[in-house]
Amino acid sequence: MIVVIADDITGAAEMAGVAFDYGLRVRLVLGLDEGLPNADVVVVATNTRSMSASQAAVVTKEVMNRLFVQVAEGVPPLVLFKKTDSALRGHVMEELEAILACGPYKKAVFLPANPSRGRVIRDGKYYCGDVPISKTDFAFDPEFPARTDSMRARFPDAERLGVSMPDASSADDVEAVVSNCSPDTLLAGAADFFETLLVHRGHSRKKPHSPMTLDADHTLVVAGSTQSQPCQLGLPVEMMPREVYDGGAGATEWIQKILPAYLHSPRMVLAIPFRHLTGKAVAVRLRQTMADVVRAMVEAYPPTTLVLEGGATAFCCLESLSWCQFAITEVYAPGVIRMVTPQSVSIILKPGSYPWPV
Repeated sequence: MIVVIADDITGAAEMAGVAFDYGLRVRLVLGLDEGLPNADVVVVATNTRSMSASQAAVVTKEVMNRLFVQVAEGVPPLVLFKKTDSALRGHVMEELEAILACGPYKKAVFLPANPSRGRVIRDGKYYCGDVPISKTDFAFDPEFPARTDSMRARFPDAERLGVSMPDASSADDVEAVVSNCSPDTLLAGAADFFETLLVHRGHSRKKPHSPMTLDADHTLVVAGSTQSQPCQLGLPVEMMPREVYDGGAGATEWIQKILPAYLHSPRMVLAIPFRHLTGKAVAVRLRQTMADVVRAMVEAYPPTTLVLEGGATAFCCLESLSWCQFAITEVYAPGVIRMVTPQSVSIILKPGSYPWPV
């Protein structure tokens, strides 16, 4: 069994989609309170990217302890992969330190590069295409702004923790890293690293990607990321009002404004048009506001399809709706998947920084 620990749900969905493409039995869960499902690959979304660094370390240790209990109770031996963001966001070193402290790994290789998507590491510096990451929109991320291109400057504790951060500009580079890792090395990084691990273990891609389709008559789209990519879905767009964004008004005011139109025709895109506020407190308030609005709309009229863009917002919305276990049904593009809850609710997840596959 392979267990992937991801710090946000869209990252978890991306890993689940990769495993699904390779024909493996895969389940995505929010936490391990109910134990490990019976699957070839279990992807655990911890939401630790939205926590403080100390909270993230505690939650990661709790997940590791639950894994060890499952192993002691007869679960097949585990291969662990730590999913990290390909744009370097999250409490990466704090979580790696927590995992290494639990064992059985003595060291780690951290490879967030995704050469298949143009995200590479050259000479110790991170690039999106040919653009240094500090010159991209990731520099404006409200919680983890990319202020430097240097991997060592971004993660100064790596050497102390025994975490290597190799260059990787191509698929061959990623393959070389996997091939050179010993069994006592924890692998941590992005989707290309994980997919190469599957190939290295003898798996092969089985499922082609499906064309993405939406039921335009009963679809609710939540664009909750500051990196949201524009897409012409043919749906009415409702922007978060300036007073709600600034904190002068709350979810109730926005719900009262848009709910009548949604009930008349349950098809809508919810989006945030502003970017001038930054900081964790702002991010937490905005995602909770969006989750409150989504819960009210879903309870008033459940859509056929709920599209969630942006990891922290997606997790907050699903948690607010009390949905926590999912089966993958389709993969549209890397990181863009459709999944269903046990209640047969269809959900499409997409990282905010990835383009739409339509």
